[in-house]
Amino acid sequence: MADTKENILHTALRLFARDGYEAVSVSVIAGKLGMTKGALYKHYKNKRDIFDNIVERIYQIDVERAKVYEVPEEIFDKSPSAYRNTAVDKIKVFIEAQFRFWTEDEFSSNFRKMLTLEQYRNPEIMELYQKCLVSGPVSYMEDLFREMMEQGIWNQTNPKQLALEFYAPFYLLVSISDSMPDKKEAAKLLAAHIERFIEKNSAPRKQKA
Repeated sequence: MADTKENILHTALRLFARDGYEAVSVSVIAGKLGMTKGALYKHYKNKRDIFDNIVERIYQIDVERAKVYEVPEEIFDKSPSAYRNTAVDKIKVFIEAQFRFWTEDEFSSNFRKMLTLEQYRNPEIMELYQKCLVSGPVSYMEDLFREMMEQGIWNQTNPKQLALEFYAPFYLLVSISDSMPDKKEAAKLLAAHIERFIEKNSAPRKQKA
């Protein structure tokens, strides 16, 4: 039972990523799986239920990954102390892992492609796209950088501008990686960008008296 439900979820997402959410019906999903619509409805109430479960799964994965990489799970207003205690090396490792997450993990990559395809047809999906891949990550990095400036880890500058400078190459490399036969090359470019960014923006260490 659980395997069937999981198979429906993954198959539906593959179809949403290829054709767009609006273009894929329950009949198409059921046909792809070789089952009747009635059999599919034993696991999900409708197409919207499948979509909601996909989004919930992504959010669950995101929280779990934040815990693993020891970076803030929630927005700054809910957990400011987590932002104050995040080290530069943790951010570097997490961002490189996020790149692999969005480009190499099938479920996450298909979710990203679905949002990209559907964002201009569906305001709700546009909001999700922004939250997951554009304005959400920029705000997250802005809050991290602001706290790092206050602690003297980062040079003083505009944290939002810094977040944009940091995230723009990530976003671009995620986007172009779909057409790159070797995604490891894109990952190397990202790693080099992060290294240069840290070197450029790290505040000079104070000499001990």
